[in-house]
Amino acid sequence: MKSIKNLTRFTYETAAFQGWRLSISRAGAVFTKYFSDKKYGDEKQSFTAAETALTGLKALLDAAKKVNGKHTATTIRKGEKLLEQA
Repeated sequence: MKSIKNLTRFTYETAAFQGWRLSISRAGAVFTKYFSDKKYGDEKQSFTAAETALTGLKALLDAAKKVNGKHTATTIRKGEKLLEQA
């Protein structure tokens, strides 16, 4: 599978981690989460989980109000909680 914007594939023969990394930066906040092939079963399932989390996070961040061009602490906490549950 090919990497898409905000999702990067990590496959290193010598590294312990293989999977997808979700990383998105919006209005001064950076959200990052790793989706391991080992945890989710295989490459396709980890990609699906990462893509679902990315879609939900984008929806949350796009709908959130900003104060002085930055996301509020509440929005950041909601985003972090969403990624924890993914």
